[in-house]
Amino acid sequence: MVATPYAYFKKQFLPLSEAKIGIMTHAFLYGTAVFEGIRGNWNDDDGQVYLFRMAEHYVRLRKSCRVLRIEFPYPDEELHSITTKVVEMSGFREDVYVRPIAYKSSEIIGVRLHDLEDDFLVFVTPFGPYLDIEKGARCCTSSWRRVEDTGIPARAKINGIYVNSALAKTEANLNGFDEAIMLDERGHVSEGSGENIFIVEDGKLVTPPPSSNILVGITRDTVITLARQELGLETIERDIDRSELYTAEECFMTGTAAHVTPVVELDHRPIGEGKMGPITARLQRLYFEVIRGNNSKYAHWCAPCYSKVKA
Repeated sequence: MVATPYAYFKKQFLPLSEAKIGIMTHAFLYGTAVFEGIRGNWNDDDGQVYLFRMAEHYVRLRKSCRVLRIEFPYPDEELHSITTKVVEMSGFREDVYVRPIAYKSSEIIGVRLHDLEDDFLVFVTPFGPYLDIEKGARCCTSSWRRVEDTGIPARAKINGIYVNSALAKTEANLNGFDEAIMLDERGHVSEGSGENIFIVEDGKLVTPPPSSNILVGITRDTVITLARQELGLETIERDIDRSELYTAEECFMTGTAAHVTPVVELDHRPIGEGKMGPITARLQRLYFEVIRGNNSKYAHWCAPCYSKVKA
């Protein structure tokens, strides 16, 4: 059977190719939308796609909606049902990416958040590796600084803020690197263009705090939890200087797209031995075991989509 991507759009399910917005849609004109990215991980043995930590993604989407004054009346049960149904209808037998978006749907000119209609959609698309998780990423420090929370709230996943990430990512790629690492306005490490950052120091994990204008990532939380519960590793949240990345024992990025990706080089300087370190490797193996539904201890994080298999 050939997979056909579906969407939930205007309160109905339809092929993704038929889900269209008008060119005057406020969210398109001004970036007035919030979104989530949810990984659906294919388990060949189970014949199942598992959505990873879907509930937590929708908790964060609700928070983002409050920041952007978007009415979001959907109960959790309905959100979860819509999302798994979109995946099941599409029929992919590979890793997928699910994007729920809550947005200002009015077709109107004018910069504001008030007196506008709101809507919600979900679509699914195949999505393989974002970065080379085995070889690792060669990174540069971006000349673009991470947007301050007083400019665009960093803790909300707002569509418009990703122009900041796009500038950094393209700068890195055009200069021959895989990814960018952005500093905050104080000069401390913030995050990648779409990933959180960790370093290994004296057998502990160290990662920037929310005050460094990071998006508080769900994969970030997953890694902190697995490191503590499975490997007995402490995670310290504190400001990190750029030069600390150069001298770190290990460095890795986390994110829905990036999974757990080692950073092997920064600004033409090898990090550690210039390859994936042992702690990163252990966390990466554990993480993939969990997200594919192969660790019963964390089964509550994995939502199966295909009902015949569920039955």
